[in-house]
Amino acid sequence: MKIVVCVKPVVDPEEPPQSFTVDEAACRLVLPPGVPQVISPFDKHAVEAALRIKDTTAAQVVALSLGAHLDRAVLRDPIAMGADALVLVEDDAFADSDSWSTAHALAMAIGKIGDVDLILCGRQASDTDGGQTGIGIAELRGIPCVTLARKIQVGDGLVRVERVLDDGYEAVEVAPPALITVSNEVGEPRHPTIRQVMAAKRLEPQVWHAADIGAGAGQSEQIGRHVTLVRLFQPAHDGHCEFIRAATPAEAGARLADRLRDEALI
Repeated sequence: MKIVVCVKPVVDPEEPPQSFTVDEAACRLVLPPGVPQVISPFDKHAVEAALRIKDTTAAQVVALSLGAHLDRAVLRDPIAMGADALVLVEDDAFADSDSWSTAHALAMAIGKIGDVDLILCGRQASDTDGGQTGIGIAELRGIPCVTLARKIQVGDGLVRVERVLDDGYEAVEVAPPALITVSNEVGEPRHPTIRQVMAAKRLEPQVWHAADIGAGAGQSEQIGRHVTLVRLFQPAHDGHCEFIRAATPAEAGARLADRLRDEALI
């Protein structure tokens, strides 16, 4: 079985908000130098799900990423975790991709990889929270899609998935090829050893450009944005704090209740 896991480098979600500014005129996020990137957390859960399948089967796991000027050090994380290969689709044409163009280019890259039985994606990226790329790849590849997986098992020619619901989970069976989006309920991603990290540094990724996957000159409608960003801004949060003073706790509680009632909050 060949499994492709789509991974996206993002700004570390743990980075404090004051690290970012917004250029509202250009509708762009401005990052100061040195802000670290990481693999999007849900994508790391997808890598973990793929490696659990590999632990029990003869699966080959290929990590796939797309963008412009990709950070090799960050994208070697899936290799350090245990993936077998890393494919980077890197081109300036992908510098400003939206969900459509990303899904389209990844679908074309997966077609070039060939003989893929299972495609795993994170349920959504931590930077845009769009949750559209995975299901877009499935639609473009013409294969079934199961979302929000918390457990994936392979056997008897079928893929069995437990997918998260608001009040529990449901079990789904699907025949490969298929695409599955993975949620954090799958469990904590494994931590590579120092030896695995050092070995991953020696692996050279396979690098393709837009033309290599069939999205070169004359294919701009396939790799261009379909979404127009009208405005990007930091919301303003106005806060007001009022202290309720009283001689006793009981009196303070009564005054607080009256104040909340005046504001129609209770």
